[in-house]
Amino acid sequence: MSQSFLDLLKKRRSIYSLGRNVTQKKAELTAVIEEAVRQSPTAFNNQSTRAIILYGTASEKVWDIVADRLKSEVPDEAAYAKTKAKIATFKAGFGTVLLFTDHPTVKAHEDKFTLYADNFQDWSEQGIGGAQQNIWLALTAAGLGASLQHYNPLIDDQVRQAFDVPAGWILRAEMPFGSIEAPAGEKQFLADDQRFKVFGE
Repeated sequence: MSQSFLDLLKKRRSIYSLGRNVTQKKAELTAVIEEAVRQSPTAFNNQSTRAIILYGTASEKVWDIVADRLKSEVPDEAAYAKTKAKIATFKAGFGTVLLFTDHPTVKAHEDKFTLYADNFQDWSEQGIGGAQQNIWLALTAAGLGASLQHYNPLIDDQVRQAFDVPAGWILRAEMPFGSIEAPAGEKQFLADDQRFKVFGE
């Protein structure tokens, strides 16, 4: 069995020190990200995942929104300074992918397939999770770093206004990406006997 895919999985890490030393053209990266979403499976092939891909000042704007919104959430100026420093690492990246679930698509399938209606929200989360992983792996294969952030729903209204987001798109995650300026830290794993069971011959 080829180890290339497993090796790629091992390389995919949360990279918090991002830069703009990227050799690929924006159009090339956009095509890669779009194809990663397009090829990601969803329940009943309902294709409920949506993405907005941002570069340059548009990408920076997301993190300005986050910084401004969190100012009222942190307890004091010292805490806010740490928060701003963290957000600056995301802003320093080459781009940001905003990931959404299209609620009208989910609702339409709940109405059409009533036997499974209670499952479609969970299934949409599985679908967007698969898309996130596939984007991340595609960026890793391109030699880039990324991380997955969740400042929603705090920033939902501001993002909707800033980027003309359709009313039915619900923000689920933000993925800053760019060149890897410092490696990820050591990763710890649970013992296999706490995580896996295997049966059968």
